[in-house]
Amino acid sequence: MHPESHFSAVQILWTLTFAAQLVLLVVLLGRDRARRFPWFSLSIVMMALRLLASRLLIGRMPQMTLSVIFIVMADLSALVGALVILEMARHAFARLPRLTRLAGALGILLPALVALAAWGPWPARQTLNADSFLADMRLLQFGAQKLDMLTDMLTIELGILVLLLGRRYRAGWRSHTQRILVGLSTASVSQLAVQAIWQFVAKTAAPKSQIEYQQVLGLRDKLFNANGAVYVAVLIWWIACLWKEEPGAPLAAGTSSDSPEAPELAPASID
Repeated sequence: MHPESHFSAVQILWTLTFAAQLVLLVVLLGRDRARRFPWFSLSIVMMALRLLASRLLIGRMPQMTLSVIFIVMADLSALVGALVILEMARHAFARLPRLTRLAGALGILLPALVALAAWGPWPARQTLNADSFLADMRLLQFGAQKLDMLTDMLTIELGILVLLLGRRYRAGWRSHTQRILVGLSTASVSQLAVQAIWQFVAKTAAPKSQIEYQQVLGLRDKLFNANGAVYVAVLIWWIACLWKEEPGAPLAAGTSSDSPEAPELAPASID
């Protein structure tokens, strides 16, 4: 006889994700990575807080209050996610002249904006002009979703650029910047793929019975669980990569930046 499991896939993923986030935060703080990547570190904190809030608050607060809390947290997380992209780009291409960096930013922003505009659905104008608290909350939620999508697209574009050009600008394969971007890009590809697949299924599926409807919902749950599993793998990747020092980092903790060897051993600042 096999012992029955009392944990669902969602509960297992929640536990693994939250545990991995806590370990990653310990690595970021303990290995002094948070000082170099403050917005990335804050984004992990925000994700962990949202995950914890979903466990502690759902079913214990009025639905309207709960919705407001999660929508506000989603907007804050979306803003922090956008700042993470700026942080990664600054670290990866700090050597480039300012005008070149601005041109490059426009070069990756415009295609992402075009793709975002083509990726619906978009709310009706009446919804945008509605003057009510509920309409405002829906607009904030919609803004967070679209900003998340834009950030995912920009992340993928920036990740490709860093993979192709990063070595020339101190963001080679073994650098923390590139490895963080590899994880971010992987998570973004997974997120956008799941959204695209689910939108296609939702538009084309026409369940004619309760069983078929349950099958569609089951497919949705599997897609979301697969996306969650990818994110757990990304967290583990970050933990392993950020624990290690970059090539050229000082081997001794007491190495002084004023010593003659410091410029050769320590990587140059890219802040």
